[in-house]
Amino acid sequence: MSDSLNTETKLLVPASQYMLAGVHIGTTVATKEMKRFVKLRSADGLNMLDIEKIDERLKVAAKAIARIEPAKVIVVSTKEYGTKPVEKFAQYTGTIAITKRFPPGIFSNPKVSYYRPASLVFVVDPKIDDKAVKEASIVGIPVIALCDTDNSCSNIDLIIPANNKGRKSLALVFWILAREVCRINGIIAPDANLPEPPSAFEYPLEEVEPVEQE
Repeated sequence: MSDSLNTETKLLVPASQYMLAGVHIGTTVATKEMKRFVKLRSADGLNMLDIEKIDERLKVAAKAIARIEPAKVIVVSTKEYGTKPVEKFAQYTGTIAITKRFPPGIFSNPKVSYYRPASLVFVVDPKIDDKAVKEASIVGIPVIALCDTDNSCSNIDLIIPANNKGRKSLALVFWILAREVCRINGIIAPDANLPEPPSAFEYPLEEVEPVEQE
């Protein structure tokens, strides 16, 4: 059996599935923190992430999330394309989703009505979700983040290298994480899939009404 086939069988999903969803496609910029996750640079200048490293970090993240009481895991996406994946992930795992707007003081101010103590914060994009990252770091809450090649990773405790800009990429990443957390916690069988496919986690594109020609 070839080394490539051995690697393929160890991945959470086939490498081809990661590639079709574009999970490995980065940007033309690679920050100092993210260069170690880049496997190669494409002809058009895009940094391509190492699929094995993506997969490895997803396994670590799933185990970390599964160890914590679900209500104390807060998953944040103020990025539009991340809202549906985060909400579906929370639906399956029992974690708490915060989307669109991050309420200030939610981790640090017990006096606000929406205060929620957290043991782990997971953000879709540390640049867009910087308020959540900063507040979590102030009160000492560990942070997991999906980081694209152009992300700065300050105050991130666990980097998951991934395309955090694409609809299909975010859907597949959160589908995988939801499935793995559910498997670890015995919600589904160790070899079972979720009842919905990754496409169910995709942010829906609005249908544009055709313009009638007079």
